[in-house]
Amino acid sequence: MKVEIVGGGPAGLYLAILLKRADAGVEVRVLERNAPDATFGFGVVFSEETLGALRDADPETHLEITDTFARWDRIDIRYQGRVVSSRGHSFSAIARRRLLGILQRRCHSLGVALEFGVEVEELPEADLVVGADGVNSLVRRLGDFGTKVEPEGSKFVWFGTDLVFDAFTFIFRETDSGLYNVHAYPYDERMSTFIVECPRETWLADGHADRSEEETLAFCEQLFANDLRGRELFSNRSIWLDFLKVTNRVWHDGRVVLLGDAAHTAHFSIGSGTKLAMEDSIALAASFVRRKWDVETALVDYGLERGGAVERTQSAASESAAYFGRVGSYTQLEPIQFGFNLLTRSGRITHASLGVRDPQFTRALDGWLGGAKVSPPPAFSPFELRGVRFRTRFGLRPSGFVAVSPEARITHETPAIDDWKAPAGQVLLQLGHAGARGACQPNSVGADLPLAEGWPLVSPSREPYGPFSPVPGAPDEAAIRDRFITAARRAADLDVAVVELDMAHGYLLGAYLSPLTNPENERLRFPLSILDAVRAVWPGALAVRLSVTDWHPRGNSVEDGIAIARTLAEHGCDLVHVEAGQTVHDDRPEYRRGFLTALSDRVRNEARVPTLVGGHLTTVDDANTIVGAGRADLCLLDLPPRQVERTLGASNSLLLAGVRP
Repeated sequence: MKVEIVGGGPAGLYLAILLKRADAGVEVRVLERNAPDATFGFGVVFSEETLGALRDADPETHLEITDTFARWDRIDIRYQGRVVSSRGHSFSAIARRRLLGILQRRCHSLGVALEFGVEVEELPEADLVVGADGVNSLVRRLGDFGTKVEPEGSKFVWFGTDLVFDAFTFIFRETDSGLYNVHAYPYDERMSTFIVECPRETWLADGHADRSEEETLAFCEQLFANDLRGRELFSNRSIWLDFLKVTNRVWHDGRVVLLGDAAHTAHFSIGSGTKLAMEDSIALAASFVRRKWDVETALVDYGLERGGAVERTQSAASESAAYFGRVGSYTQLEPIQFGFNLLTRSGRITHASLGVRDPQFTRALDGWLGGAKVSPPPAFSPFELRGVRFRTRFGLRPSGFVAVSPEARITHETPAIDDWKAPAGQVLLQLGHAGARGACQPNSVGADLPLAEGWPLVSPSREPYGPFSPVPGAPDEAAIRDRFITAARRAADLDVAVVELDMAHGYLLGAYLSPLTNPENERLRFPLSILDAVRAVWPGALAVRLSVTDWHPRGNSVEDGIAIARTLAEHGCDLVHVEAGQTVHDDRPEYRRGFLTALSDRVRNEARVPTLVGGHLTTVDDANTIVGAGRADLCLLDLPPRQVERTLGASNSLLLAGVRP
């Protein structure tokens, strides 16, 4: 079998080693455009999990790599003049040039042909052609892989420094134009990687678009002079770049297969690029051995095995990239919470897992939230909202939709306020008007199926909600406003602690907010008039249930939703109950576990308003992580009430979300 590998980076070299190791009779050649000692970047990071896979795949390479490692288990976060540290994070790093040298020597020892300074312009003849030629892969461009390449995250520039850090270090420094952050880590006994990152707006405002490589280095040395402690930054074609996220619909096209960055990239902020590339090599070589060197079946196996793992890593990396793009919105957080928010940014670390790695850190976080040195976890800390004291962060499920009048109901089963009775312990009353989603059969029959004989529907536009829904008429806004006022007064008689106005999921007030369902320009006009009117008669805690995004290309974006939330807070809204979508029947939902958490995070920290969030949260650890990181103030577990009790291991008194002081 003849194998031609285009690209002599870690992925290509390691695959050559593993194929040759598996069968010495396989003819393997690596073609690399650069010289053997040419490399870009400085150090690369490996986790303990990845090292275990390397040890099993080729012990000789593993031994030589690990003998030269820089190792650490601490993360330092330098923020607002403080250093927040967390231990228990086992990582290792090596100079990229040294790693390539080790892999090249191993290739030579196994009889792999290495050719440098070769410009490949067309696919070589072979039984298998491997594209391991990076982000701008020529091999990929010559095939049909369904490739998508798009910028992700902030602008960044990659330096080295002769300051040897003793931990993975995040540094945050502000200029008049915005916040810069650094990812720094040691990779040998003399040098560290030093990556500087900032949002594009800050990059433009500080004039980096017109700066040379030397001027960029000088700017960064001056900005981080205190952190560098007199040491230098070193450039290796260090210019400001956009990170390019690469995805492919398929990873092989006939006898051609992609590997590493040619197949996928993951944002550098989670340090997984080289890890993914070398794990690809392990999986591809193993597939050939398992499939007895049958190219077609081996390549199918490879794609099936690696696809899910890579997608999960890319998802975590995208979360991390987005975090650093908006990290300036978290500067109001206290250092301990800022640090926890950073550590849990990608979803791979939670309160429980960090408690195993670094119990001292989680105890400090719990103590800060609970107000005492020994405090329960975040979800069991108290919270106060306009005179309502919550003993825990598990708000009981809202009442469900309660219509402000009979004609405002969703179905015949929807209670109207005049008939609704507050159950024991219920503290949140959700008031709404169904609008164009009214007069439906129960969901047990089907979603948004109209009654044979319903009642007149109203909406700000004459667009029916679904394909079978009747055409709505124009609303009598004054009468509807009066209904909300009456309902709010009724809530006071019922001794309800929190009133919530439903402006989500395409119901009447939510329909007013969206360009999909309201043609007028002042779309907040009527919902704000309702909020103002209810605020005038209801002195207690007032929440709004809001679809932060319509999940539709022509609807409200997340940024629109945050702006709406900010305006609601200015008009007296105390709490935003975060929802998404269902504004129209043909939206494009993104359901997954915790799918609302990122939206809640942005509303809370950018609109600066407390939030309540659900979205398939199923464990106490979910809530501890969300509350501890400042992504929400109250949580809803997506479990039946009895299972919630069992999950919390407590009685109803523990679940009681709020009582009047």
